[in-house]
Amino acid sequence: MAKVPNRYELQDPVLNALKHLGGSGSNEEIYEKVIELLKLPAEVVDQPHGGKTAGRTALTYEMAWARTYLKHAGKIATPMRGVWALAGETPAKPEAAKEISGKAPEEFLPDDESWKEVLQKVLTQVLTPAGFERLIQRILRESGFVQVEITGHSGDGGIDGRGIVRLNGFLTFHVFFQCKRYAGPVSVDKIRDFRGAMEGRADKGLFITTGYFTREAEKEATRDGARPIELVDGEHLAEKLHELQLGLKIETVERVSVDETWFRTISAQD
Repeated sequence: MAKVPNRYELQDPVLNALKHLGGSGSNEEIYEKVIELLKLPAEVVDQPHGGKTAGRTALTYEMAWARTYLKHAGKIATPMRGVWALAGETPAKPEAAKEISGKAPEEFLPDDESWKEVLQKVLTQVLTPAGFERLIQRILRESGFVQVEITGHSGDGGIDGRGIVRLNGFLTFHVFFQCKRYAGPVSVDKIRDFRGAMEGRADKGLFITTGYFTREAEKEATRDGARPIELVDGEHLAEKLHELQLGLKIETVERVSVDETWFRTISAQD
């Protein structure tokens, strides 16, 4: 089996990807561009990560580490959540590299890894199947869906639920969704089965998983001439929960600095 590039080997490709993307890019854009630049085959891209962060690929995990190393070396920055930008050709900070390399992964996780590990465990091991369906129902409602119904126990051909998306108050789309609590990959067969179940009954499909989709599954979801299916993997699901602040306690640390000029203005009034 072909080898997945490690976090050290991925640092230059991540930088090159950002350059090709115009100096900035989202996690997904960087991920896809690195795969393109390195010409990585599906067998490499689809390899699961076998550690504590189950439910994602080894490539995704190693790339998160690569971004963290580059951030602490002053090479890239995060102007906003989920977006990375080149921070200039500043030399690596020896103390930052030493800080990271001297710690085991469980002691110093790449950005966002700690809470996502816990979330993955809760979603796949704590939530019941019915509870997970209700969570997806809540997410869809808070994302603008209306008339969201769970149909997973009605023998409705593998469809877990349905809802309606209304755009600009005029256009409506009927969406069928399927949600799977997987710790591994969703294969292309699952996408084909889902499309067969929704054919002629909905405008779009939505497949949500705590795991990830194989490259073939991703291609099948957007195949020309077929009913489109939107894919939401575990990474996107975690980000959506963060955005909606569902089940996550987000703490903001207050930083205080002294505005010396303000005080000088008061003194100047003497």
